[in-house]
Amino acid sequence: MNLLTTIRNFIITEAKRKYVLTDADFKHLSFTINTGAEAKFGDLSTNIAMILTKEVGLNPRVIAGDMQEALTTTHEMRFYIEQVHIAGPGFLNLTLSKAATEQLIFDLITQKEDFFKLGNEETKKKVLIEFVSANPTGPLHLGHGRGGIIGDTLARVMGFLGHQVDKEFYINDAGNQINKLGLSLQARCLQELGIAQELPEEGYAGEYLIDIAKDCVLAHGEALKEKPLVFFELYAKENLLQLIQADLTSYRIHFDRWFSEKTLHDDSSVERALDLLKAKDLAYEKDGALWFKSTEFGDDKDRVVRKSTGELTYIAADIAYHKNKFDRGYDLLIDILGHDHHGYVKRLKATMEALGFNPHQLEVLLYQLVNIKENDVAVRMSKRAGNFTKLSDVIDEVGTDVARFFYLNRKAEMTLDFDLATALKKTDENPVYYIQYAYVRISSLLDRADAEGFNEWVEQVRQGTVSREQLVALMPHVTEDERDLLKKMCLLQDILRTIAHGYQSHVLSYFALELAQHLHSYYTRNKVIDKHQIPVSQLRMLMVFSVQQVLSLCLDLLGISKPERM
Repeated sequence: MNLLTTIRNFIITEAKRKYVLTDADFKHLSFTINTGAEAKFGDLSTNIAMILTKEVGLNPRVIAGDMQEALTTTHEMRFYIEQVHIAGPGFLNLTLSKAATEQLIFDLITQKEDFFKLGNEETKKKVLIEFVSANPTGPLHLGHGRGGIIGDTLARVMGFLGHQVDKEFYINDAGNQINKLGLSLQARCLQELGIAQELPEEGYAGEYLIDIAKDCVLAHGEALKEKPLVFFELYAKENLLQLIQADLTSYRIHFDRWFSEKTLHDDSSVERALDLLKAKDLAYEKDGALWFKSTEFGDDKDRVVRKSTGELTYIAADIAYHKNKFDRGYDLLIDILGHDHHGYVKRLKATMEALGFNPHQLEVLLYQLVNIKENDVAVRMSKRAGNFTKLSDVIDEVGTDVARFFYLNRKAEMTLDFDLATALKKTDENPVYYIQYAYVRISSLLDRADAEGFNEWVEQVRQGTVSREQLVALMPHVTEDERDLLKKMCLLQDILRTIAHGYQSHVLSYFALELAQHLHSYYTRNKVIDKHQIPVSQLRMLMVFSVQQVLSLCLDLLGISKPERM
């Protein structure tokens, strides 16, 4: 356990004791304790008083006063915390002691990545994250890139912290769209065989089907004239899924499971789910259709799940699918969907509540549109015109590292402008280049120190074998610059917990860029390698290497490469 976790646990334990709370009371609370405060406000800041107000029915400043007393009168906390101030509506600002600074540096260099993970006493969940889930009727488009990076980064963060995370792609391979896809491929194949053929009404006219048709004709020839429609449906679906999988692999996204909607129909899961609603008197027949009583769960009107024609609506299969997810024993389901699903979220949660599941265990994240721009001018999406329409086009143009970062570099509910001109730059204006350069710069710096006589110390720093005694000897040389850098690094612990609780994975990209900026500023103000000030140099090497370790973790969680040279 590290010092930040110790302080966090103390505050939670004291709150539970003082106000007779349980672990369950804290599960849904966004409790933060971070190191992002300006120096004049202390070293740590926590919102514990504000988030407990509703739980305990007290003014937040009263709660803050209780926490202040506990932190300043308990022997262990007094050793690490010099002052506790109450600010604004009830924020607690903590100023750490020199002993705390020493402890945090030691924890960082010895625990490395473990410094940022959840402790054994913190709740771990079994989580299923479903994202991308593109229809297998065409290649991945621009918007899928955004949903993909949001979901993949969230999965990486939650998995790193210690949650059991599965990533799932839901294949919409049932219904009319697959029928139209098969008819479209059949028409293209017949055209390749020289037979005049029109595409079906509302069929798929994309040129990607022409390429698939050419391969199909090459493999099967004249025999295609006699093939049934189901052959073309399966051939098109399988080839497009392979294309989608290839794009996702290029994008560094790998799923644990590919779940077929068709299986829910084949094994009668959809019908059984609807029968359950009827058995609970939550579905009824009207005008030949089957309706779900969604108004009983806050919806503005009841919703059709089976039309009078017998055709199932979109939500019917989703009811069965999400029931299947809960039946697999997950504590938390996270769906990442495009903004056009906004009105769908409430009724989906309603169906889960109707089936007896906790709707709060289903979280749906919606992301907005993506615009490709070049020097603030919108780029028209047309692959055949030499511009961009597919995710693979963007990856091919700017590379996976840049694509992943730029797609994540804004809050999900805000429209994202992807600027090609900036993405293609190999300068500090490109945030990916800037972060990777900071990472590489530290390696070069330590290599130079190694060559200039600090080889034994550099080896200890890189191996994490600096002793407590050696660290204590360096403490008199700690300045406000080192404290600021230390606080910035430690902030990642709270950021990762915040992402796991609030699912806003974009903040990780913000943090990585800010840490790189802190590193460059620190390097500018402080000479790291100085043979005339050996203890100072040793301390500074220790600090910049710690920054590199934190940047390394950020890049791994963002799915971005760590170059050796630039």
